[in-house]
Amino acid sequence: MSASALQVARTGLEAQDTRMQVIANNLANVNTTAFKRDRANFATLAYQDARVAGQQSTSQSTYATGLNIGTGVSIQSTSKLDDQGAMNSTGNSYDLAIQGAGLFQVTMPSGQTAYTRAGNFTLSAQGQLVTSDGYAVVPAITVPSGATSVTIGTDGTVSAIPAGASAPTQIGQITLATFANPTALQALSGNYMQETGASGTAQVVVAGTTGAGTISQGMLEGSNVSIVQELVDMIECQRSYEINSKMISSVDEMLKNANQTL
Repeated sequence: MSASALQVARTGLEAQDTRMQVIANNLANVNTTAFKRDRANFATLAYQDARVAGQQSTSQSTYATGLNIGTGVSIQSTSKLDDQGAMNSTGNSYDLAIQGAGLFQVTMPSGQTAYTRAGNFTLSAQGQLVTSDGYAVVPAITVPSGATSVTIGTDGTVSAIPAGASAPTQIGQITLATFANPTALQALSGNYMQETGASGTAQVVVAGTTGAGTISQGMLEGSNVSIVQELVDMIECQRSYEINSKMISSVDEMLKNANQTL
């Protein structure tokens, strides 16, 4: 019994350590553009069924209650919380923020399409709209050399006044990708995500339609991490870790007493 209690307490320590890592990552990314905070989800481990309720106790009766001993806890999964981050004005024409659902699409060096909420874009040497890592936005948007007054509408329409012209011309359309289960997207480094079997396939739509949000030019979405909430979670996690540590100390003391007595 005592050895089992040690094992249960150990799983509690491991689970709280993992949760603290999730909290630490959230706090580390408090200033990351469009970062979505993670939440650790707990689940019980398998139960040891010493006796099942309804099992025959005698030839004339059954047990009214069972005897089920838990074996601990584990981190079942982590979930991205998609609360909208604060909209911060930058004044940069190529900074874009999504108000509502949806993700920008970019082409990775491998040729695979990745997705991001971070719209801190810029122009390449060829005038193509790219991320700060140099990954091209999909669909490709190229601003002609010498063009001025680049404007991006709430629906993603990109217009500019070509050199020598006086009226704006549409040069492209930024679309957004939506997913049936966006929390199942696989997080990558650099603020990118990729499609998984559980997320469903990307539905590419015009911003402001089919459940997709709108695009705001000259703005960036901030991280949705709340420092106050993360600090509360951190204190709670620390206390839980201490209680599990105390459990190990208590069981160890019980074992010492048993050895001395026997």
